[in-house]
Amino acid sequence: MPKPIVCLSDALRQYLEIFRPCFRKRQWKYFVIVLLGLVECEERKTLSGLMRWVAERASLSGMSRFLSKWPWSTEEVAITWMKRFRERMEHEIEAEHQRLKKEMPKRIGRPKATVVTGYLIFDDSVHTKPNGRRMGGLGYHYSSTEQRNVKGHCLFTGLYVLLGQRCPLPMQMYRQKSVCDQEGVKFESKIDLAVHQIEAFQPASETQTHVLIDSWYHCREIRRSAQQRGWEVSGGLKSNRWMRLISETGQRQWFKLSVYAASLRREDWQEVIWPSAQGGQKMYAHLVQTWVRKLGPTTLLITCHDLDQPLKSVRYWGSTLLNVEAQELVDVLAIRWEIETFFEYDKDLLGSDHYQLMSAAAVVRFWTLIACLMYFLEEQRTERESRDRTCGEVRCQLQQEHRRNLLLWIQNQFQANSSVDQINARLAL
Repeated sequence: MPKPIVCLSDALRQYLEIFRPCFRKRQWKYFVIVLLGLVECEERKTLSGLMRWVAERASLSGMSRFLSKWPWSTEEVAITWMKRFRERMEHEIEAEHQRLKKEMPKRIGRPKATVVTGYLIFDDSVHTKPNGRRMGGLGYHYSSTEQRNVKGHCLFTGLYVLLGQRCPLPMQMYRQKSVCDQEGVKFESKIDLAVHQIEAFQPASETQTHVLIDSWYHCREIRRSAQQRGWEVSGGLKSNRWMRLISETGQRQWFKLSVYAASLRREDWQEVIWPSAQGGQKMYAHLVQTWVRKLGPTTLLITCHDLDQPLKSVRYWGSTLLNVEAQELVDVLAIRWEIETFFEYDKDLLGSDHYQLMSAAAVVRFWTLIACLMYFLEEQRTERESRDRTCGEVRCQLQQEHRRNLLLWIQNQFQANSSVDQINARLAL
């Protein structure tokens, strides 16, 4: 049953209020309709699909203009929820510093400074649009899910993970150079997009930042931009990278990572546990300090699942953390999986690939509104009774609250002497 805006839960209503300065009065109504529709809609999240679940006087053309033409800033919306995240985390950061100080062993001299680390993760996700013809920004991108190039849009974004809580960064669209030339826009590679995000990102106060990336983004430009801000970088490495080893005689030798891994003996590996929601997975790791060509000083971590056939499951990782144990580095690298679950929620829970919008700007706005709601679900997931809840469970609880508010609203309408036909007409908009 469609629900009017008056049925919003108190928490969602208060959250949406902080975005009121980002929109004009008419735009504000459509902003609320989209987010309420994303919470309630149990079909494809197209514009018409969202409107069928919200009982408000609005038109499909108005919704389309809101996303494609009306002047409002996606950057301003993203800055608003990121500012809220930093302010909300101030108390938890201070509490974590105090906890670390209490656990610090007593020693003579000035105590070491405590460190609270926030993790900045970058990645992209392909939204397949096989039937798209006139959509702006369409190109052919490699889909890891389908293991081939597919027609669609490429969403690039980041995720800030701090003390187990997640905050999405601004949504951007990656377009290939041929698409940019055709549409007359400036081309920016995925590396350029990541570098700009690193340069513009404002971390929470009293924290250090660690950038986590996969092998596609692990390059000199990203390392340099992060290290200029005093941040660490860790992520995957491709097997064709070159590493330098110095022998006991001082001779420098260069090896491909794949060649070095093939030379490892059984006793060169150590057992580690890769953290996961299922309790962790046993695997084997080899750690060595080296110099990786075009990256610089690197702690190289090589992992595998089977010591009898290590090369069948071998993977390579590099980090600017130079004094670190293998298990400690594995714990850091495992945090990158958070952005994979974020993309999964984006698509499966909120339908970030359900849009039928013609302009690239409208698509980015749609993604931004989904990220805006995702932040709220993440916030509620950590503030409600159990942090073990998923975002999907939080969404279901919101739907229950909206259903109860709807029944109270109907009760009030009857008490105000409204007829059944009047109430039915109000809900049938």
